Amino acid sequence: MTEPILTIRNVESFYGPIMAIRGVSLDVHVGQIVSILGANGAGKTTLLKTVSGVMDPEKGKIIFDDQEIQGLEPHKVVQKGIVHVPEGREVFPLMTVDENLSLGAYTSSNKGQIDHDRDLVFSYFPILKDRRMQEAGTLSGGQQQMLAIGRGLMASPKIMLLDEPSLGLSPLLVQEIFGILKRLNTEQNMTMMLVEQNANAALDLARHGYVMEVGRIVMDGAADILMQSDDIQNFYLGVQEEGARENRRWKRKKTWR
Repeated sequence: MTEPILTIRNVESFYGPIMAIRGVSLDVHVGQIVSILGANGAGKTTLLKTVSGVMDPEKGKIIFDDQEIQGLEPHKVVQKGIVHVPEGREVFPLMTVDENLSLGAYTSSNKGQIDHDRDLVFSYFPILKDRRMQEAGTLSGGQQQMLAIGRGLMASPKIMLLDEPSLGLSPLLVQEIFGILKRLNTEQNMTMMLVEQNANAALDLARHGYVMEVGRIVMDGAADILMQSDDIQNFYLGVQEEGARENRRWKRKKTWR
């Protein structure tokens, strides 16, 4: 396997005095989809914010494309090729679809590249082309999620950080959006780091997965192996009864290579 494009080593981030991620280390290779699983409060979103520069780590290194990037301003991180598609979509509701997409390309002055990226977005999300003059706030939740992903693609990313793209969507829409993410990965070799509570969808999409609990990585491995793990089955795929799930705790870190 090639060297990872993204390497995170022993990273710690805080909200005031509260440590949100604790000594996290992981790798993402070019062309991979890596899923980060965990319950609410596990530190998944904080991890993405730390990689994208929204938060600065107190300790550790983040190496992207052979350069240390921890502590860089978010717009500098975007210029390096890292795009963060946030939880909750966060489109600009009073701006049109086209204007939202243009904002995704704000770091680029190459009109030819911008036009190419817009055409790429419309090829994967044709509904956005049909509604390009419509205000983003009037779109459905699924269409807004498509717009958020499309806006990210406008920056010609080397890696996309996706935070809960299934949040609030129907199963059919989740299937459609995850199918498009899979196509982007296979057809465009798009590298992705996906934070997701829908473990079935995330592991089905990913090549490798990490499980976070209370700010730490407690398990990692190939996605198909994780899918078969009793711990994953019990805690994230709903096999075990709720009461028993609440009583069990991770006893140690488990790793498959």
